[in-house]
Amino acid sequence: MAYENFKLDVDADGIALVTWDMAGRSANLINLSTIDELSKIVEQVANDAAIKGAVIASGKDMFCAGADLTLLESLNKAFRDMAKSQGEESAAKLLFDESRKLSQVYRRIETSGKPWVAAIGGTALGGGFELCLACHQRIAADNDKTRVGLPEVKIGLFPGAGGTQRVARMVAPADALQFLLKGDQLRLNRAKTMKLVDAVVPAGDLIKAAKEWAKANPKAKAPWDAEGFRLPGGMVYSKAGMMTFPAANAIYRRETYDNYPAARAILQVVYEGLLLPFDRALTVESRYFAKVLRSPEAAAMIRSLFVSMQDLNKGARRPANVAPTQLRKVGIIGAGFMGAGIASVSAQAGIDVVLIDRDQESADKGKAGIQKSLTDQVNKGRATAAQRDAVLSKIAATADYGALKGCDLIVEAVFEDRKVKAEATAKVQAVVPDVVFGSNTSTLPITSLAETAKDPARFIGIHFFSPVERMMLVEIIVGKKTGDLALATALDFVRAIRKTPIVVNDTRGFYANRCVLNYIQEGHLMLLEGIPAAMIENTARMAGMPVGPLSLNDETALDLGLRIVRAAEADLGAGAIDPGQKKLLEDMVEKHGRLGRKNGKGFYDYTPGQPKRLWPGIAELQPKRLTREQVEALDVEELKQRFLVVQALEAARTFEEGVVTDVREADVGSILGFGFAPYSGGTLSYIDMMGTARFVELCRRLEAKHGPRFAPAKLLLEMAKDGDSFYRRFAPGRKAA
Repeated sequence: MAYENFKLDVDADGIALVTWDMAGRSANLINLSTIDELSKIVEQVANDAAIKGAVIASGKDMFCAGADLTLLESLNKAFRDMAKSQGEESAAKLLFDESRKLSQVYRRIETSGKPWVAAIGGTALGGGFELCLACHQRIAADNDKTRVGLPEVKIGLFPGAGGTQRVARMVAPADALQFLLKGDQLRLNRAKTMKLVDAVVPAGDLIKAAKEWAKANPKAKAPWDAEGFRLPGGMVYSKAGMMTFPAANAIYRRETYDNYPAARAILQVVYEGLLLPFDRALTVESRYFAKVLRSPEAAAMIRSLFVSMQDLNKGARRPANVAPTQLRKVGIIGAGFMGAGIASVSAQAGIDVVLIDRDQESADKGKAGIQKSLTDQVNKGRATAAQRDAVLSKIAATADYGALKGCDLIVEAVFEDRKVKAEATAKVQAVVPDVVFGSNTSTLPITSLAETAKDPARFIGIHFFSPVERMMLVEIIVGKKTGDLALATALDFVRAIRKTPIVVNDTRGFYANRCVLNYIQEGHLMLLEGIPAAMIENTARMAGMPVGPLSLNDETALDLGLRIVRAAEADLGAGAIDPGQKKLLEDMVEKHGRLGRKNGKGFYDYTPGQPKRLWPGIAELQPKRLTREQVEALDVEELKQRFLVVQALEAARTFEEGVVTDVREADVGSILGFGFAPYSGGTLSYIDMMGTARFVELCRRLEAKHGPRFAPAKLLLEMAKDGDSFYRRFAPGRKAA
């Protein structure tokens, strides 16, 4: 029988080599065709007496990238359609039956009566690693780049093809829960230590070793199918079990505040599944999976963190009329914290870098910082000394602007001052007048900065977020005269350094900073209302933000925040700022010398070797103090809403103004750029999930109580009237009206 996605060869010993190699794809994915063909292959192996066992391997560098999540989107659509035509009960049965097909195929592998060996020749993730777990033996080729893992929780799902039940029977429940809830990708040595991989062999011996195991174990069974199997961590109601699950539940609530249905389901599925025989446990897993799949959180996270992010990473916003740019050499102007970070990620992507600063000592200091950061990675086992040295060899630190000759792109990352940036632009263009020039500015409008350029069409904003090495978003800012070549080159650069771009039009603060500054301001205003700092920070995290607004302000620097407030006042007038916020920042910065984490003193105290702690002096700066009774009477839900609404509302305003023109970019940018509650799918998805009419109603209530900053945008009023949503009215790929 011929297959489209697999090739089956049986050797003289009766061992079938099943090679997974999907045509026209760079990586194998699980879709309906894959499931159907794999099911037929499993039956062929099980029913053919001449076949004694099977080895499944990949014909690509990667074993499997996981499921094609558009398949899950189609299942949800089928559910909605059937619910309308035949009722929700029939639709729920359809979703349950369809979503568990892969789990049933994997269970058939385990119970086929023939040994199956997974020959892991490259990274195996999600449903692909669940396939490996369903095999009786897992042998991997020795490769430092190979990773295995079940990262589904990061996109609002959990492993639904038996992964939760197999992992929880291979390792102790505490380790299983940590692996499943974190969604980490493991190196092979760690996976072998955890017994999720059985053996690691030289790449050239992989298939041979896998076949030999299959021949030597003709009656292989999964451990849980063998008589006398004991759970590695003991029974759920044992002493060890009671030390695990209550603590795990407490940690889950501390870390997620119960915002993530998939994470909650993992706890439930592992706990309940370990009380049951394996096949019953798989049914429980499938029921929870179908339930989570229908949740609005899963739908939003899949859309933003998988579908939309893939679209943007593949160049959804790239001008089609410009040929691809081959970036061989880039110049970075400014070897400070940001410039050094940009240089490091560029060199790690294989691009030659010229790192320039005002003198050789400053340039060398920037490169030395890169060396220290890379050495830290080596010491932690995340890189080798050879990899570090290869990156450093790509970076030439100098004060000589003449070294920029031959650069394909310049990225300026000097101090946030118009005069300093203008001087850097002039020096660059004296050497390379026709190169595309990108300014890494977080506040200054690109159109005005481009006035100093010889050719504004080649001038563009490339806004990185700090720290560059960890933050995955890059904001590309198009000025009024920016041309397609500059945009295409910037997008090609961002893709080369493996980050996610969003394209926004020029305005003060662009997109991300407009939203996040509102978040920080809301924390300041709550302080002025007398709300305790600890309550502000905790309710923000309860709402789904990764850190509280005061902590975030410390990271971005309080003196920078004060400069931004004063600049807005100077440019837009006194009515553009809150005088109370300005005084709070002045008191912190100028009276108390508290600049944030960078000098160890901000809203928090930062003592080396100790956890950060809120500064006790904050209370003395609050013009109003609430009594204990008043604090206890505060509406925590409203505080949470204020944090999310003030950001989502600003996102809607940027969309209305045409600053952001693609819903995908608003959502992906909000999660990657400033950590907007990932479970919501992003700022605009948050509005859609609530419903525009309900969101407008909530804005009106907050406006009446807290002021005009919560007034709904005109676009929102129109959408609420029409019963419309962002993803209906502005389908992905279409521009805002």
